[in-house]
Amino acid sequence: MTDLLLLTGVVPGLLAEPARTLLDRPGTVLVHHDIRALDQGAVVRTMTERGPHGLVEDRSVVELAHGCLSCTLRLDLLPLLRSLADRDDVARVVLQLDPALEPEHLCWSIGHVQLDDGGTAGEHLAVRGVVAVLDAATWLVDAAGEETMAERGLAATADDERTVAQVVVAQTGFADAVLLHGRPGDAWDAVRTDAVLDRLLPGVPRADLAGTDLDALLEALPAGARRGRVRSPHDPLLAGAPPLESDAGVALVRFAADRPFHPARLHDALDTLLDGVVCSRGLLWLATQHERAVWLESAGGGLQVGDAGPWLAGLPADPELWAQVDPQRQVAAALRWHEEHGDRHSELVALSHRQAPAEILLALDGALLTDEEMALGPTAWALLHDPFGSWHADPCEASSPADPDVHATAHDDDTR
Repeated sequence: MTDLLLLTGVVPGLLAEPARTLLDRPGTVLVHHDIRALDQGAVVRTMTERGPHGLVEDRSVVELAHGCLSCTLRLDLLPLLRSLADRDDVARVVLQLDPALEPEHLCWSIGHVQLDDGGTAGEHLAVRGVVAVLDAATWLVDAAGEETMAERGLAATADDERTVAQVVVAQTGFADAVLLHGRPGDAWDAVRTDAVLDRLLPGVPRADLAGTDLDALLEALPAGARRGRVRSPHDPLLAGAPPLESDAGVALVRFAADRPFHPARLHDALDTLLDGVVCSRGLLWLATQHERAVWLESAGGGLQVGDAGPWLAGLPADPELWAQVDPQRQVAAALRWHEEHGDRHSELVALSHRQAPAEILLALDGALLTDEEMALGPTAWALLHDPFGSWHADPCEASSPADPDVHATAHDDDTR
């Protein structure tokens, strides 16, 4: 099994140095896809490896029938990974990701997208680590902001309306290790940045970009490192034992409820998550979508809401179907089971750096059904106005550059 390492970050110039140092280990191939011309159906692919007389760089233009990320992955990157893994002289592949690429989606594709022979790249490669390279002076501003990838000049395609915050939080939050370039502008910003990273990445090692032996850092990853494992909406929200106390105004805010949200009131309440909050994520019980869980995820001024599959309370008594349910989810559901509503509940965690925790909790609590509304029951709840539908994003017209079918499969698991 060939090792696979991923380097990710939104500042392209910061990735080149650690990527090159990894080439010092024999049998390493560095792969980079420049997707700035993706809209024109072209991707510049660069492969670098060490030859007998130094580094050898092979650069080529890959022409695609459709200028999209899914085609880039399916038609070039994934088959390339498969072919490199089959080479006897390749022990490790390092992927230097384009700033527009999110490593979690790529890791899902490696394990699930079928190639022409019916197999996957993941049958030949194992993700040994994901390293995020951050500019310490700007990371917190980026993670809490509203600037879009297009405004930054980093959009993958013309319809890529993700915010920079959504991308940097996704890249950082999926990392097994973090390399920091420089320091924030003053001591207060440094303390706040550290406080945010402590809570976003509990237990994940961080080091200075300059002078760090990246291979040694990767060798020392803790046993519980994610190493490319894709999250389930039903994973614990506070995994890794992050600090729960406030530090320099930075705090984790946990909200839980055993009654559903009124969708229209929730829609209004979510404004508290889009100002002064670095990120939030959680599982929601919407009154209008009684049989299916709803997943929410925000970063800075960007938010996405989508389907997280059925509640276990609504699953038929089919042993084969229940055998597919993650055991950890079954245990968690059993501990909170309600005789009438089963495992239906809402739980959300927000990482706030300027928003008062009490304001977040008050807004979310006010969006729950009242006692009078609860008494009406699911049939009446289904008639409530629902601005979410089956999928929602804020800004409302935003769209992901990823193939929608792949995105849905990655985040809409009917049994986990």
